[in-house]
Amino acid sequence: MIAPAMTSKDFVLSVEDLTVSFDGFKAIDSLNLYVDQNELRVIIGPNGAGKTTLLDLICGKTRASHGRIKFKNAEMTKLPEYQIVRSGIGRKFQTPSIYENLSVFQNLEVSFPRGRGVFGALFFKRTEEVKARVQAVAAEIGLGDQLDTEAGLLSHGQKQWLEIGMLLMQDPELLMLDEPIAGMSVRERELTAELLKRICKGRAMIVIEHDMEFVKRIADKVTVMHQGKILAEGSMEKVQADPRVIDVYLGH
Repeated sequence: MIAPAMTSKDFVLSVEDLTVSFDGFKAIDSLNLYVDQNELRVIIGPNGAGKTTLLDLICGKTRASHGRIKFKNAEMTKLPEYQIVRSGIGRKFQTPSIYENLSVFQNLEVSFPRGRGVFGALFFKRTEEVKARVQAVAAEIGLGDQLDTEAGLLSHGQKQWLEIGMLLMQDPELLMLDEPIAGMSVRERELTAELLKRICKGRAMIVIEHDMEFVKRIADKVTVMHQGKILAEGSMEKVQADPRVIDVYLGH
């Protein structure tokens, strides 16, 4: 018996026929991408392949010229960034964006959903619920013993983990990370791999990365992009053996 074909309703994220052009240049060209619940997807490819632009489109930072983006079967393509965040999509950029003069606790606290925005900040109270959430997230990202530490004093890797924790405070159902291990030590990379595998339970995750050893450790599925399109997709073993991928990316 032939299994029925999957539809966009079966995926947490469906990107269909997505295109964006900048002055006639197609940075993303008729791209289709589907991400399952609880899946850790890694996107690889040469510089200029369109990887970061794809995340910009999903989170609403850049507007598509054509195509559609659906999250939990709801149309996201034309929504403003704040509505996309509220729908359950969290995005981490390459450079850590934390409040360096605040403590780890305070960084996590201000990321609690009710604490965001002008009115949220005015009426926000440090309840037992907030404290419990901060402590749970801090333990999850390996900073449970650093709650009183000023964020600016953390190591580079710890700052990256703190920003991931700030996203986790909002309990996103899709987490997108752009080169999360850039600049990390070998040990920090190992701990980050363990962290990502741990926090992927109960949510989907998209990670852009160049470190192939790291990709092998974390990826459920790998997507290879080239010139705004998907060149190959599948397990790490499958894409590593693909002659096209070797030619345009891995061979260099």
